[in-house]
Amino acid sequence: MLVELLKTIFLGIVEGVTEWLPVSSTGHMLLVDEFLRLDASEEFKSVFFYVIQLGAILAVVFLFWNQLWPFRRKPEGGLLVKGKTVSLWLKVVVACIPGALAAILLDDYIEAHFETPTVIAAALILYGVGFLVVERWNRGRKPRVGRVEEISYPTALGVGLFQVLSIIPGTSRSGACIIGALILGVARPAAARFTFQMAVPVMFGMSALKLLKYGFHFSGSELAILLVGMVVAFVVSMLVIRFLMNYIRKHGFEVFGWYRIVLGIVILVYFAIAAK
Repeated sequence: MLVELLKTIFLGIVEGVTEWLPVSSTGHMLLVDEFLRLDASEEFKSVFFYVIQLGAILAVVFLFWNQLWPFRRKPEGGLLVKGKTVSLWLKVVVACIPGALAAILLDDYIEAHFETPTVIAAALILYGVGFLVVERWNRGRKPRVGRVEEISYPTALGVGLFQVLSIIPGTSRSGACIIGALILGVARPAAARFTFQMAVPVMFGMSALKLLKYGFHFSGSELAILLVGMVVAFVVSMLVIRFLMNYIRKHGFEVFGWYRIVLGIVILVYFAIAAK
């Protein structure tokens, strides 16, 4: 059991790092699982790789609580509704609708036919090139939207349509949303912040869907693995989100584009050799 918990800690670290950086947590989990397999059924591992994301998303809720919570206490007592926060949540809902429909209609099909090393590697490379192209196209181009509160409903829907692309494993949900937001003229910090807020309902919903499909019949060891993974993912996510928000104020996403391309090539080469 100790060995499995050590594996879980490592997986939690990988999840916490790769969930928020636009490098595809799925691609990294594929590699890690190839060399560091949990001693568990494939059904449980499928649930684990989704539910562990709850720890990562709780980090967003913790870090951005004041911006996410739509109420403020009045000095004289009672609650005041923060109109800008409510408006932003409504835009998040609009942005999440296309992805939610795609997940409901295509999740089982995608899981059965697209969760392969080749598809994941191809998506890593394709969107890595996408980051390089978009960043170079954006040079010298003033963002149309500087702050997350300025994002309009059409822009939010546009970002949501890009999020649909992330249903393909290896794409990266945050990567697809950030690329879409940049193309639509949103500044990097606002694009990242909106992407993080979109992740709250999306990842809670996906985790709940997996749990409902699997059921809640976990053994003691499985429950321990889930809880440890979530806690580690939460702590690591806190550090990574802070790093990313500071980093993109002065730098672009090119480094992540090159990283994705290299990782995609490594995955293709490794599994081609392993297949022989």
